[in-house]
Amino acid sequence: MTLPSEKLAELGLELPPVATPVAAYVPAVLDRGVIRTSGQIPVVEGEPVCIGAVGEDGADPEDAKDAARVCALNALAAAAALAGGVDRLAGVVKVVGFVASRPDFYAQASVINGASELFGEIFGSAHARSAVGVAALPLNVSVEVEAEFALVED
Repeated sequence: MTLPSEKLAELGLELPPVATPVAAYVPAVLDRGVIRTSGQIPVVEGEPVCIGAVGEDGADPEDAKDAARVCALNALAAAAALAGGVDRLAGVVKVVGFVASRPDFYAQASVINGASELFGEIFGSAHARSAVGVAALPLNVSVEVEAEFALVED
């Protein structure tokens, strides 16, 4: 079995530093053997990427899908930091994705596929998921992703 760290290396990816919370919360918590992350936004090197609502005359859906991938990597970093390393994570249990959506946009599931596909590449397993359209997100980003991770059993 390939370890998550090996899959990340194969994909040419490194875990980013865990984002500093901008309000009264922590990046992730451990609850009964599951690590649950706070909502992670698409921040790269401290700067938000993919700004604004997705849809006609708004943010591009493909850019938002790429941003969901960034959110997933940020969630993975938060979970790995709490778990003691990415190889302590057995897989993803559930993903909840929020897409800032213009009134004419209905492809939230396609946008959140960016997160689900990354997790599939790393862990090779399916997970439960919700993809929700919302009016706005923090810092005016297009996407936010929460994830739940199972721990490796000792």
